[in-house]
Amino acid sequence: MAEIIPFRGMRYDTRTAGNMTDLICPPYDVITPSLQKALYEVSQYNAVRLELPAEHDPYAAAAGRIDEWLGGGALVQDEGAALYPYFQTYTAPGGEEYIRKGFFCALRLHEFAEKQVLPHERTLSGPKKDRMNLFRQTRTNISGIFGLYADPGLTADVLIDRYAEDHPPLVDALFQGVRNRLWKITSHDLITRVQQTLLDRQVYIADGHHRYETGVAYRALRTKDNPDHTGCEPYNFILAYLANIYDEGLMIFPLHRMVCNLDGFDPEKMMVGLEQWFDIQSLEGRDGLQHYLDSELSSHVFGVVLPGGVYGIRLKQNPEYALGESVPEVLRQLGVVVLHDLVFGRILGISLEAMLRQSHLAYTEDEAAVFEAVMQGDVQAGFIVKPTTLQQVREISQAGEVMPQKSTYFYPKIMTGLVMHRL
Repeated sequence: MAEIIPFRGMRYDTRTAGNMTDLICPPYDVITPSLQKALYEVSQYNAVRLELPAEHDPYAAAAGRIDEWLGGGALVQDEGAALYPYFQTYTAPGGEEYIRKGFFCALRLHEFAEKQVLPHERTLSGPKKDRMNLFRQTRTNISGIFGLYADPGLTADVLIDRYAEDHPPLVDALFQGVRNRLWKITSHDLITRVQQTLLDRQVYIADGHHRYETGVAYRALRTKDNPDHTGCEPYNFILAYLANIYDEGLMIFPLHRMVCNLDGFDPEKMMVGLEQWFDIQSLEGRDGLQHYLDSELSSHVFGVVLPGGVYGIRLKQNPEYALGESVPEVLRQLGVVVLHDLVFGRILGISLEAMLRQSHLAYTEDEAAVFEAVMQGDVQAGFIVKPTTLQQVREISQAGEVMPQKSTYFYPKIMTGLVMHRL
């Protein structure tokens, strides 16, 4: 089902641009103003100057830099089409080291209704407008989407592993403790075998929903303006990093929630509301909460962090009773759906629109940051959640449903600047 092709990647020439460690950056949606400033200072060629420029007209700035850097040799486009294996070595919160393995390719764009590429999260108009402006000005996929496919036989994984073992990487760069290695495969036979692995498989978007939907809209614009459109032009494809759901290095971390700036918030009143729906247990700090969450098999279990105490809560009733039949069964099994619908919506009165705008909710993958923010008075309450599972992502995508915002956090983020795709 998924059609992938090799492409002529646009990459940094380190002889001109410098060390790759100084050139890569995370995707735009996790770059804070302070990180943007720091990356600007690291190198005049850092990819943040393309992905999220600080100039008044960021889109024109990015387009101008691509032309300038190609002309000056900081960027080059590979002569032949290739697939680009990409391995990330990272340390999990428990201290274990993992290597997530996948590859960059050009993935044919499909409408979601075609069921070839499937989403699991809602998107917002603002980020899509921003990315569309960047696509139109630069005609480049500067950062790729992150997609998953399911192959229990690990066919492509084995092929790419063998290649990586026998060839030195083109890139070996460290960013915030994560080792990033990139290779280039040009062998027609090897590329064909990897392509065949994906032919009868769907792709599930793990990260990059806004970029993907923007790619579909951009394809429509370019198609309309091209009387000789064939369907084989580069704009019919999007830069994608694909990983196998069965890869042992693939993990989803939880994204914890913090309530903030909510008028009339009363922690005691909230606890009374929670008691109607949840069994509540007082706990001793972070260690007690971790033990509580680890010992509970249910997905509908959360930690509540308040200035006056830490609590574990577990849904009393069947989620169908708590959420109602209007919520599809596949979503009722997801803990964050209960949290958003029942706790944030009904008990705290946060509207769906406010949740989408993140007016009263903040998110972090760092559990310690939740405790610190609550104790410092920066937020009103913290909610510690269990991670969404890969099986849940797959089931919800296949059912055509979408999760609440920030339901998954695939760590580490795919780095920008390793390879780009000209449109």
